[in-house]
Amino acid sequence: FHQSNLTAVTEFFLVGFQGSKFLRIFLFCLFLIIYCGTICGNLLIIVLVSTSRNLHTPMYFFISQLSISDILLTTDIVPNLLNILLSNGGTIGFISCMTQLYFFCVAESSECFLLTVMSYDRYVAICNPLRYSSIMTSAFCMKFITICWLVVLTISLTDSVTIPMFTFCGPNAIHHFYCDLVPLIELACSDTLILQIEVFILVVPLVITPPIIIILSYMKIIVSILRIPSTTGRQKAFSTCSSHLTVVSIFYWTIFSVYMFPTKGETLIISKILSLIYTVFTPFINPIIYSLRNQDIKKAAQEKFHKRVTL
Repeated sequence: FHQSNLTAVTEFFLVGFQGSKFLRIFLFCLFLIIYCGTICGNLLIIVLVSTSRNLHTPMYFFISQLSISDILLTTDIVPNLLNILLSNGGTIGFISCMTQLYFFCVAESSECFLLTVMSYDRYVAICNPLRYSSIMTSAFCMKFITICWLVVLTISLTDSVTIPMFTFCGPNAIHHFYCDLVPLIELACSDTLILQIEVFILVVPLVITPPIIIILSYMKIIVSILRIPSTTGRQKAFSTCSSHLTVVSIFYWTIFSVYMFPTKGETLIISKILSLIYTVFTPFINPIIYSLRNQDIKKAAQEKFHKRVTL
């Protein structure tokens, strides 16, 4: 490690998960299987949504965008994590670290926005079913997604541009398995007040506002569902929301646990495990939740499989 206060840090050491060789090889195999499953599952959803006509609806369009975000997130984190596990920690160059942080911010921010617009889509579908097709037009969906990605790509640049302005003079060990904002702020030798203000300002549109919109949407959705006279009607309406609600709960529970209540010392390992949930496991679980609990996706997958078999 660079210990000298006079030497500027040009690379960081990612500590990762320290442990016995057996444990690290076990984790390597587990994360490799999950990574392959994540890529295959999310690519399957993207292919099905783009090629199956009955999946050309706003809900499935947003699900496919979520899959793009999940592929981006897991590809940004997991390959380097596998390398760290094999090497019992690993160095990462300053520019590589900033690049990883940037794409991590892009993926997480886009997921916040996508989960929010998906809750709005469910709100319109259940609370305003007669106006659904006129509100959620394909032009509106394309416009929203374009704006969403442009905003996310721009916002994520702020941290990646601000951090290189700070001085890092050692030590350079990041007690994490990827370059995250909080450990980088802790390692900086110069005053990080500007960055902390920046983060505080960005937290409102990215982390606070989306869950508020989601909660308000679901409060109105629940009221509308309870007004449906038939039990089967209520069940059908709620089943279209259950997948999204499950994904939202997992995503925001881990995000708030890590960033709203950051931990130090002995609880660092808990923070790493929570980070694993939303960087490694959530992108793997999302396509499973959406495909297992969704008859349309199952049907589209079966049709594609039968076509391949009969060819």
